[in-house]
Amino acid sequence: MGFRIRARGRREPGPVPSRIRENLPLPTGFADELSARLAGTAPRRGTVNRWVLVLPDQLNLGIGPLASADVRSTGIVLLESGEWLSRRPYHRQRLAWILLSQRMFALEAADRGLQVRYERSDESMSSMVARVVRETGPLAMMEPAEREVRAELAALVANGSLACSPHDGFLTSTADLERSRGAEGWRMDRFYQAVRQRTGILMERGKPVGGKYSFDAENRKRWDGTPAAPTPPEFSGSLLREEVADEIESRFRAHPGTLDLDTIPGSQAEIERLWQWAKRACLPNFGPYEDAMSRKSRGVFHTRLSPLMNLHRLLPSRVVGEVAALELPIASKEGFIRQVLGWREFVYQVHRATDGFRNGAGAGEAPLPAPGDAGFARWSGVPWKPIAPPPAGVDGGARPNQLHAELGVPPAWWGSTSGLECLDHVVSDVWAEGWSHHITRLMVLANIGTLAGVSPRELCDWFWIAYIDAWDWVVEPNVLAMGTYGFAGMTTKPYVSGAAYLDRMGDSCATCRFTPGKDCPLTPMYWSFLARNEAELCDNPRMKLPLASMRARADALKRQDRATFVSVRDLLIRGQRLGAEKAGLL
Repeated sequence: MGFRIRARGRREPGPVPSRIRENLPLPTGFADELSARLAGTAPRRGTVNRWVLVLPDQLNLGIGPLASADVRSTGIVLLESGEWLSRRPYHRQRLAWILLSQRMFALEAADRGLQVRYERSDESMSSMVARVVRETGPLAMMEPAEREVRAELAALVANGSLACSPHDGFLTSTADLERSRGAEGWRMDRFYQAVRQRTGILMERGKPVGGKYSFDAENRKRWDGTPAAPTPPEFSGSLLREEVADEIESRFRAHPGTLDLDTIPGSQAEIERLWQWAKRACLPNFGPYEDAMSRKSRGVFHTRLSPLMNLHRLLPSRVVGEVAALELPIASKEGFIRQVLGWREFVYQVHRATDGFRNGAGAGEAPLPAPGDAGFARWSGVPWKPIAPPPAGVDGGARPNQLHAELGVPPAWWGSTSGLECLDHVVSDVWAEGWSHHITRLMVLANIGTLAGVSPRELCDWFWIAYIDAWDWVVEPNVLAMGTYGFAGMTTKPYVSGAAYLDRMGDSCATCRFTPGKDCPLTPMYWSFLARNEAELCDNPRMKLPLASMRARADALKRQDRATFVSVRDLLIRGQRLGAEKAGLL
């Protein structure tokens, strides 16, 4: 077995340097290998007259300025910023994905014949770039996908230090988004259909393959263990993996979560192995079970490709094209392509169009002044201390809050036991590997947080911290909008439910101390959510039936719903385990 570290639980923060060190030495093995590969390609290289900044989520030689680069005269600049990596208490596994992927990309670029300048410092990325530009002159750069990075580098773009070209790692444009906008806002189904029509993907003679654009209604089967879920491949140890693990254990030891380098595909051969596994073992059964949750398998038939696509180690264009060409059941083929060509592209375009939900912000919704820790300090008892303060331009993110929810993220999301088996199991999975599939994110973590009245901004920061595939354009639309209904312009309704849905699509209820339909607090919390937010939701046509059912409940039940909400909310925020006798549910 390869290199593996298991280190869950609370950790004391590491020391904060008394001053920012301008340059950190590269790990020995990585430095030696990079030098050797650069030396090996030297005869093919001329004088570098163009330097390209490659950001940590743009790790592909086939996109941006590198796609047409002359390797004999092009060099790349890669940044490892301690400030950026520790800006929030990110999951150790997320740090490992970034560090391993970027270092492997540096070696690949050197093999291709590109000069590689690998900058490593405790400084911010903007400070590092400004220092490099004084030696190299202006750098070419593909536009950052993250709004936070765009804001940080904006001054360098404005003064000519960075020459910015459009991001071409995505498959859609602002025009696609605007063509699909209606009077009520943006909607993914219209966007997805318009993109299918423009690209011809899964289309025949102008009509959708299979007779309809979405097979979502057919993809809601509960999974009972048959057919067997595949086991993701693991990747053998290497010196580079060991160096990344050792560095996280030392330099980033204050960060939470389990570290498991064996699960991360670093090289192109390893990425190819995971991709072939996904096509062969996952996709044939993906569609029917894409919404299923189970204690028997964390991923069921999900491919786990999102971190690779979000780093652009595996290009979404290749993924969509190859899946479209596979011999697969149409429900699985369309369901998977909808996740990538539909939802992934949609959230990116909405996030960019709204300036990260800052456009049109109401009173009290101005961005937080600094990045938040999502309740890390409340849970651990120790304030979060990044390696260095964030640079100018970086704030704490937009705060849309349509339903006026203000509760902090409870300790249960950090690993304290809540007594709700569905929540505790998913949280345990997340801190074990930094990942869970989309329904556990939406209908367990976000749903229960929304029912409890958790702040959309703080819950969003928790997702940003906890998930290996998290970037602001990913988590902010998925949490601020879909997960919590903090922003109402891109979804048709709040995605909330009581215990019945979780029991129907998952198996955690069978081992929980609470019973759906009897004493599970999630159902009265659902009714209380509707009652609290009736004024905000009453004009929504998709909420008319749920609201009518809520109004029809007896007054005594409404009082009990409210009491259950208050009791559960207070127990959660204190980090206490829920029980029928404590929550007043018997």
